[in-house]
Amino acid sequence: MKDSNPSNRISSLPNTEAGRTVFRCLFIDRDGTILREPDDEQIDSFEKFHFLPGVISSLHFLRQHTAYRFVMVSNQDGLGTPAYPEADFWPTHRLMMEILEGEGVTFDDVLIDRSFPEEHLPTRKPGTGMLTAYMDGTCDLAHSFVIGDRDTDAQLARNLGCQSLILGQEMDWQRVTEIVYAGSRRATVTRTTKETDIEVTLNLDGTGQSDIHTGLGFFDHMLEQIAKHGSIDLFIKVKGDLHVDEHHTIEDTALALGEALLQALSDKRGIERYGSSYTLPMDDCLCSVAIDFGGRPWLVWDAEFKRERVGEMPTEMFLHFFKSLSDAARMNLNIKAEGQNEHHKIEGIFKALARAIRMAVRRDVHHMQLPSSKGTL
Repeated sequence: MKDSNPSNRISSLPNTEAGRTVFRCLFIDRDGTILREPDDEQIDSFEKFHFLPGVISSLHFLRQHTAYRFVMVSNQDGLGTPAYPEADFWPTHRLMMEILEGEGVTFDDVLIDRSFPEEHLPTRKPGTGMLTAYMDGTCDLAHSFVIGDRDTDAQLARNLGCQSLILGQEMDWQRVTEIVYAGSRRATVTRTTKETDIEVTLNLDGTGQSDIHTGLGFFDHMLEQIAKHGSIDLFIKVKGDLHVDEHHTIEDTALALGEALLQALSDKRGIERYGSSYTLPMDDCLCSVAIDFGGRPWLVWDAEFKRERVGEMPTEMFLHFFKSLSDAARMNLNIKAEGQNEHHKIEGIFKALARAIRMAVRRDVHHMQLPSSKGTL
């Protein structure tokens, strides 16, 4: 594959600091990460031998298109004891390694801890005893990853000072490949004025986590919809002049959130760019949102509200929120909603927005081109 984004490619290559080569690593778990883990947590027969979906093609891609070192790090409880004889482990392990090597996937190091959990040995994950050779400064740990499926893998990453990618409902091998190859898409924006003090942190490659406090309960609830239905990790803290009214809090939050989206998308290579929720129903309401992250802000608004407020949020601020968001994110935003229940109508709009964002920011590492014939967005 021709690399159309050399800046991202360079980010995973070794570099030289003070005359020595500094490399980056992928510390990869085995059971539950490469191979499917059975209920008894021991892959001790060929009947239990199954690769996870997408793992071989993903590892092949990362081996071919990055310079990360591959280090397998695995706990194998009691290996070599009667509880887990060597003869039960090595046949399937060797088969796994042969299959991977046949697909161009080789490991620079394979580290296996044989202890039981109750021994509490420093070599057992999340301990770093097996990885001291990578902690002498020659490995760029801050830009390396632990890839696994358990909390112990995430803790290992924290102990090493690495980033972690934990497989689960919202994180599969395709997404792991995107983040390792093309980079994570995170941004933190702070906006401080005499009227508001705001911090927004988001991760476009998240799992829908959120922690939002604006001082307006209904507004918090709406912003949580963006995180949950957009599969975006979103953390927002706002101190606003609510003793005046809600206007500055809502407007400035939209501006900070839009700026965070713009920063996280960076040069926008490989993204879909366009996103649409089609028509999202919520009881009596139908809502649709279409997005173009094309760099030109524009809002089309086709929604009317008869109530003065929903919760603590003035309905006149709904349009203003989306206009400010569109301006700061430099996106074309087309919104339409119809129905009778005002709460359902605006909640449907926020959910539809989230689904449209999720579609538009989807990234294809096999086609890291800019989605524009103009050459810039």
